[in-house]
Amino acid sequence: MGSLDSNFADSPPPLTEFNPLDPEDFRSKAHQMVDFIADYYVDIEEHPVLSQVEPGYLRTRVSESAPYRPEPYKSILADVKKDIMPGMTHWLSPNFFAFFPATVSTSAFVGEMLCTCFNAVGFNWLASPAATELEMVVMDWLAKMLKLPPTFMFSGSGGGVMQSTTSESILCTLVAARDRALEVVGIENIAKLVVYGSDQTHSTYIKACRLAGITPRNIRSLPTTASSGFALSPALLREVINADLAAGLIPLYVCATLGTTSTAAVDPVEALAEVSNEYGAWIHVDAAYGGSACICPEFRHYLNGVERVDSLSLSPHKWLLSYLDCCCLWVKKPGILVKALGTNPVYLRNKASESGSTVDYKDWQVGTSRRFKSLRMWLVLRSYGVANLQNHIRSDVRLAKLFEGLVKSDPRFEIVVPRRFALVCFRLNPVSWIDADTIELLNRKLLDAVNSTGRVYMTHTVVGGVFMLRFAVGATLTEERHVIAAWKLIQDKGKWLLSL
Repeated sequence: MGSLDSNFADSPPPLTEFNPLDPEDFRSKAHQMVDFIADYYVDIEEHPVLSQVEPGYLRTRVSESAPYRPEPYKSILADVKKDIMPGMTHWLSPNFFAFFPATVSTSAFVGEMLCTCFNAVGFNWLASPAATELEMVVMDWLAKMLKLPPTFMFSGSGGGVMQSTTSESILCTLVAARDRALEVVGIENIAKLVVYGSDQTHSTYIKACRLAGITPRNIRSLPTTASSGFALSPALLREVINADLAAGLIPLYVCATLGTTSTAAVDPVEALAEVSNEYGAWIHVDAAYGGSACICPEFRHYLNGVERVDSLSLSPHKWLLSYLDCCCLWVKKPGILVKALGTNPVYLRNKASESGSTVDYKDWQVGTSRRFKSLRMWLVLRSYGVANLQNHIRSDVRLAKLFEGLVKSDPRFEIVVPRRFALVCFRLNPVSWIDADTIELLNRKLLDAVNSTGRVYMTHTVVGGVFMLRFAVGATLTEERHVIAAWKLIQDKGKWLLSL
């Protein structure tokens, strides 16, 4: 067996018996941590929403090496407050209106505790049958909430999987589409494959295309306009595809978006699917943000035509209270995905998998290992029900409408693009004769002035050459009073800037 290294043999014995998972020690520490977390949620408004530290701040506060001896749990928690908290941007703050929200809930937190408790590595059915089968059930539940056709459900001819992010969902479906196409045209023609999106498609799309081996010159980012609400034009898509065909290229993949990052624009799914189907291109709908809203009947029309797409993904962590990370991906023909991503090493072979009667989720994703994250959504759906989730979304939309009305009521400000879902894009524009560069500088200063207070955090974007501020409602703890207070702060800072 070999002998112990002399350095280990001469090391002094530990101070106490080492038992890293003593149930009673766990019970004590977990109770302390739950109290710590609950107190954080109660007092979260006392913290600046946007961290005020400078780059490199933490290295000066912690030791250069890991401790050789164990340190008291109480001291570690104290250091979280003293050293970690100042470097946190508080995404759960009710005054967080930046990016898109990362929503949370008690049920999801408890579900995450269960997920961590079991620590199941559910790469195939046998590794944890419940982990695989619950995910299949939850994916079908969500599909029914969205009124997806049976072709996307395990109870029909399709199925779904929980990825970590939209990036992974797009990459996996791109690889599936690529391999399907190369079977027809031959791998020697991979450089002829072309993919399509808009100039509003998420930046991760280009990264995924490159990872999938798409030549950068064949990644089409089609321009959008204000007149179309910055949505991808089906007519333009057809025109560009025809031009590519005339050049001897091969249309591979179209990415439509339901709720773009900049302005929550919605691409016309049905019309884009018609074009994609006509040319044999795989069409994926990235509904990371807006898709969750489609569980409400008044928003479901945005998914019209979904029966004609090949895949659809949405991120429940953005609006369905599930905590990070969770991206649900449905595919119409799982066999294409599994063929592209499947592996079958000897050490993972088993009767259940070889029988073809089970789902092995390792073959639906990039990696092998995976967490039991469906527990989170299962607890959310069972604890709250569809009705409460619908009301949660409607409440956020109502608050966004309130903010939109406040902006419209002040002649110094303007709505730049129509509000969609719970995102309001606006800017300070006090007089019509100010040139565009001055307006942009004014709004950059306004954003800095608001965020530097620590009382509110917003972000910006540039669309159609226009710099605008984004106010995204959706943090779980946000109430009407927070929206009103944020607007008052924006007004005050705007007034101060105009007085200079």
